[in-house]
Amino acid sequence: MQVSSLLISKDKYFERHLNVSRQEANELHTRYYKDYGLAIEGMVRHHKVDALEYNKQVDDALPLENILSHNEELRQFLQDIDKSKVKMWLLTNAYVTHGKRVVKLLGVDDLFEGITFCDYGALPFLCKPAPDMYKKAMTEAGVSDVKDCFFVGEYNCTFQDYAETHGTLDDSALNATGAERFGWTAVHLVEPDAVPPPKPASKHTVRNLEELRQLFPQFFKSSAQNNSQHDTSSDARKASINDNVIGASADADSHAPNGRAS
Repeated sequence: MQVSSLLISKDKYFERHLNVSRQEANELHTRYYKDYGLAIEGMVRHHKVDALEYNKQVDDALPLENILSHNEELRQFLQDIDKSKVKMWLLTNAYVTHGKRVVKLLGVDDLFEGITFCDYGALPFLCKPAPDMYKKAMTEAGVSDVKDCFFVGEYNCTFQDYAETHGTLDDSALNATGAERFGWTAVHLVEPDAVPPPKPASKHTVRNLEELRQLFPQFFKSSAQNNSQHDTSSDARKASINDNVIGASADADSHAPNGRAS
């Protein structure tokens, strides 16, 4: 089962509870998503749908185990992030039960220190890309400076088929743009099989997580180790060069690193 078919089940919920046609359900889903950033918010605002009941019947009932499983490659990648420099935090527009379920199925739930989610029990809804949602995440994660926040939003290629058919927007692009406007460093992760948006969603776009190592090497333990080894060999070469410079002439100091020969 693909993500696109799971998303269609949400339209079926709209169709059944609003007593409308499939086409009307698709149109409402798209309109509310564009208007509010979360389709269920439109359902709550205009049709008095119980969001928690919706979550129970739709999101929590989705057979995610059919498409998600333990991802050892992802786990190893996340484990290589230096936790002394980075607090790993989840930020989702889903309700807390769905968000936690996803990372648990992927086998990475223990690697995150917390989660900021859309509270389906509170009105009005607060979700990405609303600025207050990013502010809420910072408060809950204990971060005060927007410059210390890095956001990675994924565009799943299996969602693309649904989006093209139903005319919806790529939420990861909207969220990455929203994060960047709020002052965060944002990265839009577009899967290799997906077509990037016509206009980049943020300053940084990557096709896989491994590219983050090149963008932010300071946050990865393996990069630091490689740099340490490189620096050691580099220092040895510099020492040899400096020795030659010192022996060349008294004026050689001005051409040595940092203007000094040492």
